[in-house]
Amino acid sequence: MLKELEQAIYNHEQWAEALYGTLICHLEPDQRDLSGDAHRLCRFGQWYYKIGIVDLERLPGISEVGTAHERMHQYAGTLLRSSRDGVPISIGDYERFVTATKRLRLEVATLQRELENGLYNLDPLTGTPSRTGMLTNLREQRELVVRNVQACTVAMVDLDHFKVVNDKYGHAVGDKVLVDISHYIMAHLRPYDRVFRYGGEEFLICLPNADLEVGFSIIDRLRQEISSLPFEAARNERFHVTASFGLALLAPDLTVEQSIDNADKALYTAKAMGRNRATVWDVSMGQAATKSEGPT
Repeated sequence: MLKELEQAIYNHEQWAEALYGTLICHLEPDQRDLSGDAHRLCRFGQWYYKIGIVDLERLPGISEVGTAHERMHQYAGTLLRSSRDGVPISIGDYERFVTATKRLRLEVATLQRELENGLYNLDPLTGTPSRTGMLTNLREQRELVVRNVQACTVAMVDLDHFKVVNDKYGHAVGDKVLVDISHYIMAHLRPYDRVFRYGGEEFLICLPNADLEVGFSIIDRLRQEISSLPFEAARNERFHVTASFGLALLAPDLTVEQSIDNADKALYTAKAMGRNRATVWDVSMGQAATKSEGPT
């Protein structure tokens, strides 16, 4: 998407150069730039309405790019018609065009930064957000909890006996398992839930607007579905992977790190109880859970 946006920016700069040449040299304007839907006919517009608006619709700045681009073409059309008709271009029309062009460049640059930041924050293997922006996101959710806007549940996820998968089938197969499971989780959560790769085969799931009861129902459904996913190794050998989950509320009287630690203790309790289960944290787990067994 970032490469496509960069190409669209280049196409827009080429269009702008041609526009200035037409105005300065009093050339015959391109009829497409005079039409009422000129913003859809230029190469930037073709990208935006056929690809960009679909692929980037979740980014908050994408609609502003479209609005600024359409307005710029409206003012460009005014300048071109004046030039074609031999009417001097007014300073007001020119300034409106320049202002609209600057606004479009600002909106496009903002969109480009959002994509670059998103790329930087993505785990390169699974495509899930990495820990880079995780704490910032969770702290924002905690502020909503503190203000009694909503409850929020966090869940730690660890794939069971994952070392066995790597040792038996190879790391390439293990990587595919990580990718497939992380993509499955992202595709089968609510639109506003978030998944972060915590490290190795561990993930953290953030469930806004979910108390422990709602959170447990979501997570336990995921647990059951993951255990039924088929994986394939060499020579068509099929196998399954299970996962253990630990849940805790994002508590208003605890730091985000403490709430994550509670979910982590619940996770290790789930693994100690036999794995392939979801466990909710309670105070009795405070001293019982340790990480001595390491990831498995």
